[in-house]
Amino acid sequence: MTHGTTHKLLDAYPKDLGGIDTHKLAECIAACFDCAQACTACADACLSEDMVAELTKCIRTDLDCADICTTTGNILSRHTGYDANITRAVLQACATACKACGDECEQHAGMHEHCRICAEACRRCEQACNELLTSLG
Repeated sequence: MTHGTTHKLLDAYPKDLGGIDTHKLAECIAACFDCAQACTACADACLSEDMVAELTKCIRTDLDCADICTTTGNILSRHTGYDANITRAVLQACATACKACGDECEQHAGMHEHCRICAEACRRCEQACNELLTSLG
């Protein structure tokens, strides 16, 4: 789903979204799916490295982050029966996973470009989750 599609779908939602900042929501959804893709690709690239055994923690962190980001993006895309407490918990978990993955990938960024790119995506997603959390009050 493209960023423009996310905005269009939020605008087309038939009910009131309860005052949520739809721009921050759309940004966070996009950042989650972008990060999930980056983490999946980074894990796969790590598996192709000659020193794969030294990248075990990075691979695991990438895969965990990808799963959490995908789930977060999916949850944020659903609005029927919205529960702010669940949304806050999911956003906090996603920001935590992105921080951990970004930190891990940064340790390998000097040797592996895919880790540098992944770390950047993790930082953007972490920031987007925290900004949406702040806007929820």
